[in-house]
Amino acid sequence: MNRVIGAYIGEQEGPLFIAIAGMHGNEKAGIQAIETLLGMLEQEKQHNPDFIYSGQFVGLKGNLQALQQNERYIEKDLNRQLTPDNIKRIRHTPYRNLMNEELELKEFLDEIDQLINQYKPQKLVVLDLHTTSSDGGIFSVVTDELRSLQIAVQLHAPVITGMLNGLNGTTLHYFSNLDLPLEVVAVAFEAGQHEDPISVDRSISAMVNCMKSIGSVPRNVVESKHDDLLKNYARNLPKVVEFCYVHHIAPDDDFQMQPNYYNFQPVRKGDLLAKDKHGNILAKEDGLIVMPLYQSRGEDGFFIVKEQMSVTF
Repeated sequence: MNRVIGAYIGEQEGPLFIAIAGMHGNEKAGIQAIETLLGMLEQEKQHNPDFIYSGQFVGLKGNLQALQQNERYIEKDLNRQLTPDNIKRIRHTPYRNLMNEELELKEFLDEIDQLINQYKPQKLVVLDLHTTSSDGGIFSVVTDELRSLQIAVQLHAPVITGMLNGLNGTTLHYFSNLDLPLEVVAVAFEAGQHEDPISVDRSISAMVNCMKSIGSVPRNVVESKHDDLLKNYARNLPKVVEFCYVHHIAPDDDFQMQPNYYNFQPVRKGDLLAKDKHGNILAKEDGLIVMPLYQSRGEDGFFIVKEQMSVTF
């Protein structure tokens, strides 16, 4: 499998926009979405000779081995391995001495470095595409940078702030701490349930809206269907929520989420959310549940968020 899904090089200078898909091997909607969007960009140029793209768009796959096996990961969750110490160790380790996700991470980082060195952009924008094992909602996760929040809001899905406080070693952590002489903005987008075919369409719309937000495509050439698809699905969902709690799990916990929970479902303190070998797992506070785990692998059982009523963009 090639790590680079494809690239579209514009006629004018602009940001390097990298869309990442498949950091988890059972999340393939983003890959199909990137492939489709690359075709749409080529067709747009054929049908509209005046169409101008500013910058460069590149689609990348994350965990190639896990994608081949349709597993979330082989040994370790790749989207939890981008910690400074781990990156330093892997960068200084020869390829031949690396296994599975270590090798994936080294190749992934080398590809990012090569793209930046080749294009030499003044701005790097990263959109990390994901899907969830549960139904009920789409959302974006942002860094602490204001520009990340501003882009996420234009994807027309609920925005989760503070999520990086409950996680370690994600792509958002890596890109938000990247020490480069250029502006770097990163957003993660959760497009819906893994097997929902509309998750592909939502991923396409999120990328198109991101291109519009960063000035890579003129706003007047973007069809309103991309806004409408996301707005209609998120109509009854909160606009901005703040991370409050995450329930971390270990491989031998025998974690079992209670059935029928869905993204942004209200929960009350004391509600039975899950069980493991230690007994019942109750909600520690009132809020909204996000990403209840309904798959065999994962390091986080569920998240609790609370709606923010006033946010300045």
